[in-house]
Amino acid sequence: MIPEKKIDVILYDLDGTIQDSVPLIVESFQKAYEIVLGECTRSEADLKSYIGRPLRDSFERHDRETADRLTEAYLEYNMKRMKEGAISLFPGITEGLAKIKSLGYRQGIVTAKRRSSAMVTIELLDIAKYFDTMVFGEDTVRSKPYGDPIVEGAKRLGITDMSRVLYVGDAKSDLLSAKDCGASFALVDWTMMPKDEIGKLGPDHVISSLDEIPCIIGGTEL
Repeated sequence: MIPEKKIDVILYDLDGTIQDSVPLIVESFQKAYEIVLGECTRSEADLKSYIGRPLRDSFERHDRETADRLTEAYLEYNMKRMKEGAISLFPGITEGLAKIKSLGYRQGIVTAKRRSSAMVTIELLDIAKYFDTMVFGEDTVRSKPYGDPIVEGAKRLGITDMSRVLYVGDAKSDLLSAKDCGASFALVDWTMMPKDEIGKLGPDHVISSLDEIPCIIGGTEL
């Protein structure tokens, strides 16, 4: 018997939450700098701090022409590596998504990635079937850390009360986005981001498996 729900919809970030793509993202940043400027002088921590935000934000310190060249080099290299199968799902993701769907709960993806890029791995990893909606970077004027993308995902599923939405993510921008629109936030403990820093911002939940989500939905103890 499914307990009375506190949550109607579960929305997920993609990179670093569902798929293990953070190493490739950092690699793609570094390669873009090497191609365009001959070297990458930015630290891995600095590059990681932009994950979850629009790609263009990552190059905002440069003039427009350089930023355009870096963006183009990043996308070309990243797309090539994704098509080669460089990204995999985190352990237990497929089983967790399938279980939640089998219980009748609606799920969606909310990512800052553009559709053309995100769909490469979504299709290769065969996970589209678990989601009732997918929101991409170009679908809202404002991206994370604003709450607009989460609101858009909820609206597509007929939800206007954001307290009934759970957003699952791995980054500071994910948490801030959820807080901005009044959704609950679950931090995945497999995050490759600075967990202590995110923890200080007060996630509503920290989960070690998607199997814990039905407990959150029903308001029961984990």
